[in-house]
Amino acid sequence: MADKVPFFAAQEEGEVQAEPSDDELNELSIDEEVEMMTKMEMAKTKKISNLRNANGVDYAPWMNISAEDESKIRQIMKEKAEARRLREEQEREVSGNLYFDSQAQELSGTGLKGKIIDGEVELEWATRTEKDTRGFIVKRRPAKTSEFSPLASYEEWGPLQSKGEEGGIYRYLDDTVSPGGWVYRISEVDNMGSESDLCQCLVEVQTEEEQAAAKIAAIGIVVIGVAAVAAGLILDPYAG
Repeated sequence: MADKVPFFAAQEEGEVQAEPSDDELNELSIDEEVEMMTKMEMAKTKKISNLRNANGVDYAPWMNISAEDESKIRQIMKEKAEARRLREEQEREVSGNLYFDSQAQELSGTGLKGKIIDGEVELEWATRTEKDTRGFIVKRRPAKTSEFSPLASYEEWGPLQSKGEEGGIYRYLDDTVSPGGWVYRISEVDNMGSESDLCQCLVEVQTEEEQAAAKIAAIGIVVIGVAAVAAGLILDPYAG
C-alpha cells in the first residue's frame, strides 16, 4: 500500500528567507529595506498558494499575487519600515525617564506642560523624588528637527537647582521663542554630572495674525450659536 501523501504535500522549492535583524536592515537604505521585505512577504504568500492536497489540487489558488496585491504589500512594508526606523531614532534620541516612563508621566501629571502667555511659553514640570539630583537643563528645538539647543541650566539659573529629596514643581518662562512649532525638553543632571532626559512636550506658537484669526473664528462660532438660540425662541416662543 502506497504511503499516504500529507495534506500539504507539494511546496515551492527552497525555504523562505529568515527575517533579517534590525542591524542588518539598518545597513540598507529605506528603499532597499522595503524591496527586501516586499519580496520576502510575497515569497511567503506564493509558498502558501503553491500548496496542493493529496489529489494534486491547489490548496489556495485564490492567493496568487496580482500587480495590485504586490502594490498593497509594498505599501504595507514601507509603512512598517518607516515605523521601525522612527522607533529606533526615538530610542537613540532619548534616555532616562523620558524613554522608559513617558506614558506614566502623562497619566501622573509629572510630565512637561507648556502654556503660551502673550507670545511667550511658560513651562512647568514636577518631580516626586530627587535623591541624587543636582539640577535641570531646559532645551528647545524646532519641530521636525533633531538637534536640541540649551536654553537654561541649573548652573546659571538658581530656580533650576534641585529642590531636595522630596522633589517639587518647577517653572521656566521662554521669552525668546518665535512663532512656529517647538519641542521643549527637560534633562535631569545627577551629582556625578550625568544627564538623563526627564520629559518633553510640543508647543505651537501662533503669529499675531493667526491669533487674531482664531479669535475672530471663535467670536463667529459664539454669534452663530446665539443666533441659533434666538431663532429657536422666535419660532417657538413658549418652548422651555
